Amino acid sequence: MTATPHYFIAVPVTNEIKVEFSKWQNALQQKLSYKIWPHQEDLHITLKFLGGVEADKVKELLTELRSIDDISDFFIEVGGLGTFGKPDSPRVLWAGAESNKNLLDLYKRVERASTKMGFSKEHRPYRPHITLAKKWNGSSIHTDALKDVLDSAQFEIFSMVVNSFVLYQIFPSKIPKYEIVETFNLKGGR
Repeated sequence: MTATPHYFIAVPVTNEIKVEFSKWQNALQQKLSYKIWPHQEDLHITLKFLGGVEADKVKELLTELRSIDDISDFFIEVGGLGTFGKPDSPRVLWAGAESNKNLLDLYKRVERASTKMGFSKEHRPYRPHITLAKKWNGSSIHTDALKDVLDSAQFEIFSMVVNSFVLYQIFPSKIPKYEIVETFNLKGGR
């Protein structure tokens, strides 16, 4: 029996920013020990992780997500570095994504559509980000050493247009791992 495919909903990152963040990953791999450095084509801003979803429910979800068609495209700033997890062995290294009103509105609409379909409601605060690395693979590092790496990185902030969101299917054994099921354009998005 095959496992139920897993899905998530996200804002895709523009190709130009994927290239820049891939350069960041290459530079940081020399200094930080993570097991997973996502392929540049897999970079995104998650709106909702769904987990395993049966095919008939995916069809219903697509219909529900298509109804989010009254939000206009908008700009956000992305960049800078941060971590989630313990300071001496952070589980995720990320580039930030501006949590502006427009992105929060899109997040809330996606969350509402998902919970209407029976998916679990997210109770943690929404912290938009782009995962650059995950699963710490080294021994504990001194918190000041990590802070020095992050501070010395001097990575810039970029402006990015958000003109769509996407339903992705996860293929764990492929590289890149995520494939677009459907793209949902925002008003003004192409």
